[in-house]
Amino acid sequence: MGSTSARKGNDGVGRRDLIKRSAALGLVSVPAMSFLSACASGDGGAEDKVDKGKKTKDNPLAVNESAPLDFVLFDGGFGTQYAKDAIKVYEGKFPKAKVKFQPTQKIQSTLQPRFNGGNPPDLIDNSGAEQMDMGVLVGKDQLADLTPLLDAPSVDDPSKKVRDTLRPGIVEMGQFDGEKVWIMYYAYTVYGVWYSQKALDSLDAEYPETWDDMLKVCAKAKKKGIAPWTYAGKHPYYIPFSLYPMIAKVGGREVLDAIDNLEPNAWKHPAVKACFEAYYELYKKGYILKGTPGLDHIQSQTAWTEGKALFLPNGSWVENEAAKTMPDDFDLAVSAPSGLDSSDKLPFGTMWASGGEPFIVPSKAKNPDGAMEQLRIMLSEDSSKNFTKSVKSLTAFDGGTDGIELTPGLKSAVAALEKAGENIVNPRIQDWYVALQKEKIGVGGLGEMMAGRLTPAEAIKKIQGYADEAAKDDSIKHYKHQ
Repeated sequence: MGSTSARKGNDGVGRRDLIKRSAALGLVSVPAMSFLSACASGDGGAEDKVDKGKKTKDNPLAVNESAPLDFVLFDGGFGTQYAKDAIKVYEGKFPKAKVKFQPTQKIQSTLQPRFNGGNPPDLIDNSGAEQMDMGVLVGKDQLADLTPLLDAPSVDDPSKKVRDTLRPGIVEMGQFDGEKVWIMYYAYTVYGVWYSQKALDSLDAEYPETWDDMLKVCAKAKKKGIAPWTYAGKHPYYIPFSLYPMIAKVGGREVLDAIDNLEPNAWKHPAVKACFEAYYELYKKGYILKGTPGLDHIQSQTAWTEGKALFLPNGSWVENEAAKTMPDDFDLAVSAPSGLDSSDKLPFGTMWASGGEPFIVPSKAKNPDGAMEQLRIMLSEDSSKNFTKSVKSLTAFDGGTDGIELTPGLKSAVAALEKAGENIVNPRIQDWYVALQKEKIGVGGLGEMMAGRLTPAEAIKKIQGYADEAAKDDSIKHYKHQ
């Protein structure tokens, strides 16, 4: 199959016609790919939980004031200082308590033996490339319900529960089936297409709202020796940060819901085909930075901050993660993805924004009360402001920006959220089915397509096969939008 440019002379087939044509794609049976997923099946080695402390106005979760707290944090784009600062507050409140703090980028390989041995930490930031599969953890009853934290009084205003101080959707994101909340997403991440406003201005161009206009901007960039796009080639599950909301914009949010639900033929929806075709066009026209499939997230971000590429699909952590190589006059900005045309189901501005940095408390944690208290502290206005100032990102706390001079990227992200309004999408496949999303859809499907090793039709067929396998796999728990 060749280029998907939808043009024949000056007239020919329009982009909207691409959506109307639904290719007959068959199912494919594919072998399961290996993925670091948390079996968490061990029962031995678990010690009794620490005794509860005395419940008071200042200690609403009845934390044992002398019990140690074991905290493992993913050391990624947000760094570790925000957590260290919150730990100081905890230790100041409970001076007899010792907090064991372990930052790591290898969450899975570090913690799998401890889960299997029944001796997990008390609090975990379960993020990064080695993120444990949260759907598996929930399905195997390995997580504690965080409802006590949510119903506890907030640090700033005891008349308000913690749940009443959070951004819309945060509590629901931590739910899988029913009212229990298994995950507290601490960061509030804005996903989209990131770029240097200075670089875009140098092309005498505005951010494109339609795909035809996107291709025109790409052509301008290429003429000036700038690659229009790059991405984390070794972690191609970054591509959905802009691709998924584009699919929702074109076909409606119900298309993403069907994908999340693992419904038969969900990936064969015409909107999916049209968006895959559009992204493949970037590859076919040479609009991807050469060597991108071999770059990891840091390398792709560095190439981008060095001006070698214009657009980068990413999350709002990028402003902090790429700070070391980002020029002072870079003028970082983010936009919702371009659509196809004015006939899209949702307006321009539709974007993906949701909780990030998933914190969990294992069901076998020795000090779950201490873990929830540490989270309660982190969800205070002071800790939220500290996070936002230090890592240039929002938190789950609904506020925390008053009196803070917003950085260019954060200012742009806030403006993008305002423009999106109610048109915020939140694909759940990335936390319901981590292995499927990252290794199969990301690496096995999208990564192969964007590297030119699969056509869009072949990628869709392969991904639908992966989704069908997951839907039929009785060893994993399945979730659906209610």
